[in-house]
Amino acid sequence: MNESRLPKDRLKMSKFKLDALLDITLSINANLPTGELLKKYESILREDLGIGKILLFKHSGKWEVLLNSGFSDSLQKTVSVERDLLRFGEITTEVNELSFKGVDVIIPVFNNNIPVAYALIGDIDEEGEGMSPVIKHLHFIQTISSIIVVAIENIRLFNESLKQEAMKRELELAARMQTMLIPDNRNLQGDERISVRGFYNPHYEVGGDYYDFLPLSGDVVGFCMADVAGKGISAAFLMSNFQATLRALFTADSDLGDLLRKLNSVVVVNSSGERFITLFIARYNFVTRTLEYVNAAHNPPVMIDLKSFTSTMLKQSCVGVGMLDEMPSVGRETITITNPTKIVCYTDGLSELKDENGNDLGASPIVKHFTNSGAAADNLKSLIEDLDINTSNPRLFDDISLLAVEIH
Repeated sequence: MNESRLPKDRLKMSKFKLDALLDITLSINANLPTGELLKKYESILREDLGIGKILLFKHSGKWEVLLNSGFSDSLQKTVSVERDLLRFGEITTEVNELSFKGVDVIIPVFNNNIPVAYALIGDIDEEGEGMSPVIKHLHFIQTISSIIVVAIENIRLFNESLKQEAMKRELELAARMQTMLIPDNRNLQGDERISVRGFYNPHYEVGGDYYDFLPLSGDVVGFCMADVAGKGISAAFLMSNFQATLRALFTADSDLGDLLRKLNSVVVVNSSGERFITLFIARYNFVTRTLEYVNAAHNPPVMIDLKSFTSTMLKQSCVGVGMLDEMPSVGRETITITNPTKIVCYTDGLSELKDENGNDLGASPIVKHFTNSGAAADNLKSLIEDLDINTSNPRLFDDISLLAVEIH
């Protein structure tokens, strides 16, 4: 080669490198999508540097192929980065392993001394005798590969953050909607005959617990506690539909067995048989002083007689809502309440809390805090403080809901 051409060739190549880096940088600043950046990268290597084949692996949680231009699919599928490439800490120009058939050069790309990509190139243009001119520019290829890989990873992380932010907003909206389903204590309509107080602590932003208190007529009230199997947004959506159905069907004279069967049909359809709901639902008549209830596989509420200070568990009487396509017999129980009484409903987020020996607490905190002559609202506050039930407590692993009904 003519010696006089060398300075001009070097100058030309230096200008090409600067122009290529500038073009890539401007493209990144212009927020071009990943596909466009890869096209520019491929064009620089194949058209400007005469490289016939490029295989680029990138790490983003796991190793994946970011670009395959010219290599066979079999090579892409055969090469394992963990097994075959992590041992390459420097640019390698002598690749003799059969597993790298057609590969002339392996170029590792590092970020903070951690491998983030591997560029495999092959079918390099040869100009006459001696070393291919591409070999002289492998560090440039490594640099531009690093810029491209880091830029694409930043695009991925940015898009991921946008998705997370959108999901966060959706969860916040769902949480606000669900809060509207749970009665505010200020709106629980008690009077001189009955006092009602509720508490709701979701494990995530939204949960699958629900309770309600409904004046059904001048002399009849209804109340319930329900829990969707599972947590999160899907449980919350199923519960919101369940609440609307229950409120539409629950009346002062509706048959509780028929009500449960109708609710069961709705849950089976809406959950496609994948979820079920445990439910305690009761109706109290102030004139006859009778309490009629159905416990559909829910935690048995605690009923405390405030004259004898004895407690009774309102135990299960039928399967959960949505457990079976058709609900079998529904066991309805009727109790006459002659003395002032507290009835405390709760979900398994409370009963499955552990004591110091790792055993379930069950209903013992309710018996402990409510078996007295104090107001149910004060009892509930005392229980919450004693167990430190709040959203920041790491011991809590499920939604916790309580509904205290005090019949005077």
